[in-house]
Amino acid sequence: MKINMKEWLKTAAAQKKPMPILGFPGIQLIDTDVRTLVADGEVQAACMKAVAERYNMLASLSLMDLSVEAEAFGAPIRFSDDEVPTVVDAVAGDEEAAEALVVPSVGEGRTGACIRGIRLAAETISDRPVLAGLIGPFSLAGRLMDMTEIMVMCYTDPDVVHIVLEKVTSFILAYGAAFKEAGANGVVMAEPAAGLLSPDLIEEFSTPYVKQIVDALDDDEFTVIYHNCGNTIPLIDSILSIGAKVLHFGDAINMEEMLAHIPKDVIVMGNISPAMVFRNGNPDTMKAEVTALLKKCAHYPNFILSSGCDIPPVTPLENIDAFFSAAREFYNE
Repeated sequence: MKINMKEWLKTAAAQKKPMPILGFPGIQLIDTDVRTLVADGEVQAACMKAVAERYNMLASLSLMDLSVEAEAFGAPIRFSDDEVPTVVDAVAGDEEAAEALVVPSVGEGRTGACIRGIRLAAETISDRPVLAGLIGPFSLAGRLMDMTEIMVMCYTDPDVVHIVLEKVTSFILAYGAAFKEAGANGVVMAEPAAGLLSPDLIEEFSTPYVKQIVDALDDDEFTVIYHNCGNTIPLIDSILSIGAKVLHFGDAINMEEMLAHIPKDVIVMGNISPAMVFRNGNPDTMKAEVTALLKKCAHYPNFILSSGCDIPPVTPLENIDAFFSAAREFYNE
């Protein structure tokens, strides 16, 4: 369903609806497992539909599976029935491998399944925007080169890092465009590895590449939401220069402090801990955490309650229910 996202964003925060990254826990609603979910577009669409029917969320979000794009580039992946897939080995760890790295076609690996999932979800979910998941360029380069290696090479062999970044950015652009064509109203682009960078390094190795993607994809009918769950407060000037209209942050930061740095026309989402509170908490701790965060941040007109990152697959549904219940209770006061 086409939506004028520019107009939708003007009223998004005022709707007072949370938007947690709630893709993987949906397996519990449709009696499937992670291994099946990440490989089958029809199952992904069914999962998104089931989550949308259970929770009055601001938007419907697909999976934050940061292995999909790396697998398309040839990286080996470890799969599990109840954990998110992970990259297990680098494929571009030196200059020769970086030069030889082939940019895949959109549709290779599981990217085709993810595009199909969004296409089907967009056909069946019509009461809210449908958002796809996409990895950011430095985070993808880190998976292809190995995170320790890329952090060192930012200093020792920056040209090699840029070779990989240019290739992954071209693929991410094409993949995002495919989601757009499939009917998505936007993407949540996860760039968590950039949270490891210094202000100078993020300016060189992440921001300009992310900005290319935002400039190319973001328009009146399609929004790029930038997610970074690292220590982002020292990096916020660079992050703001990307031009994304929505920023999503993790629980590594003080959200109230972050909001003081953000212009009121930029929406900010976050940041209940997906591990400590969603996965390992209970309904009482969830209510306390949500209430405390909203007391600090709800007076900011551009704040939207969310999880700090993607919520683990086997998170107790009663904790997720308590998250939404606590938000309703707070806003009805």
